[in-house]
Amino acid sequence: MPTDFTPRAFAGRGLMYSIIHKPKGVAMRSPRERMVISAALLIRERGAHATAISDVLEHSGAPRGSAYHYFPGGRTQLLCEAVDYAGEHVGAVIDKAYSSLDLLDTLIDKYRRQLLDSDYRAGCPIVAVSVESGDQQDRERMAPVIERAAAVFDRWNGQVAQRLIADGIPAVQASELAVLTISALEGAIVLARVRRDVAPLDLIHRQLRNSLLAALQK
Repeated sequence: MPTDFTPRAFAGRGLMYSIIHKPKGVAMRSPRERMVISAALLIRERGAHATAISDVLEHSGAPRGSAYHYFPGGRTQLLCEAVDYAGEHVGAVIDKAYSSLDLLDTLIDKYRRQLLDSDYRAGCPIVAVSVESGDQQDRERMAPVIERAAAVFDRWNGQVAQRLIADGIPAVQASELAVLTISALEGAIVLARVRRDVAPLDLIHRQLRNSLLAALQK
């Protein structure tokens, strides 16, 4: 899930440009869509607390004053929709996988490239939102966003489990392997960003592949 609109902002971002803009020859995304995607991209780099509506407007190139027209629920609504977008984006990747091993390889490759292309700035927006519960006041204000993030994790776990079940892994084991896969992947992304090294992703790729192969051969 990637970044910005002006030529200056896109300098050196590569793949970021193509995600927000539709392919050549297709109309550009609407200002509302761009704001949702920009919010997701900013959250994955700086977290939800540091992502203001003014930042999203600048990042997306949406007209000034349009935020409350598109998002009458304000910043909370925008953040909720950004979380939903991020969840659907990865969920679509999961659903397209033709096998359990293809799913694992695709997810690892996606985040590996994302980390390298962003110089380790881009993590997972769902994790970024989840760890920002803060004090009581923050928890109350962010509660709808946190609930969306929890729902995304549940959905991903369910989608991964269904892929494993389709390959013949028993339901209980598939559910446990799905949680293990998502948890290991998210943790490895955090470690890779901190260390500025994709080695944690490569490590979990090997270990999860071994676990999947063992489960598939039973």
